[in-house]
Amino acid sequence: MCYSSAHQGLVRRLKKVSRSFDEVVEQIIKDHEQSSDNQPRRKDFVDIFLELKHQPLDPQEEQGLVIDRTNIKAIVITMIIAAIDTTSTTVGWALSELLKNPRVMNKLQDELESVVGINREVEETDMEKLPYLDLVMKETLRLYPVVPLLIARECREDVTVGGYFIKKKSRIIVNAWAIGRDPKVWSDNAEVFYPERFANNNIDIRGNDFRLIPFGSGRRGCPGIHLGLTTVKIVVAQLVHRFNWELPLSMAPEDLDMSEKFGLTMPRSKPLLAVPTYRLVGELGKE
Repeated sequence: MCYSSAHQGLVRRLKKVSRSFDEVVEQIIKDHEQSSDNQPRRKDFVDIFLELKHQPLDPQEEQGLVIDRTNIKAIVITMIIAAIDTTSTTVGWALSELLKNPRVMNKLQDELESVVGINREVEETDMEKLPYLDLVMKETLRLYPVVPLLIARECREDVTVGGYFIKKKSRIIVNAWAIGRDPKVWSDNAEVFYPERFANNNIDIRGNDFRLIPFGSGRRGCPGIHLGLTTVKIVVAQLVHRFNWELPLSMAPEDLDMSEKFGLTMPRSKPLLAVPTYRLVGELGKE
């Protein structure tokens, strides 16, 4: 009896959460449908799906699958949910390494203070003016890729790669974590958090350079790469700009536990504990 009651309560809560998600996504779709042509903006993936709505995915099939409103909602929800765990994990690792490396933290705060000042918060429009923040993000994702083992690929034909024969139909899993720490790729300091390694080079983070593929590469790369990178950069910039951070109980940076918990994503094995104090001045610092 108790089990049945608890089960029914869980079902009711899940339905409530589902309705809340549906309301949010429905509003997102309506906003795109009602956007005025007099206000030009770049199309996003919701706009593209709305254009494809009710069109067959394969024009050669008369009764083929089509994209309807339910499909669009499902895709939007997937994008949002997938970004929650990966984004929070990456932010946690970035802050961990900044706390463990005060030199990098100070350099990033100096850049933020120079570009943004200390009288206002960081905004999305500031992102393109923060090159050192980009280096910090690349170095974080090198050591702590969003997904340590990329989604499996199937080899379409017999091929030899780096002296290894791979048979057709083999399932291949790329270890992005191992690539990011390979001394043959990153020199002897591969385990060191050193953002400057990316200065004055064109190593790309979006899958064009196979030394750094935290989001995968090619047509099957992560569709949420722009959303994920933008979100992580803004959150890290705001936290570092608005606060000074210290480890609790006078812990030394070198004593911070950086062990990982392996899974589909790779969070810290222990929660990060840090003490913030305000950096900004005026009314912002009094909140």
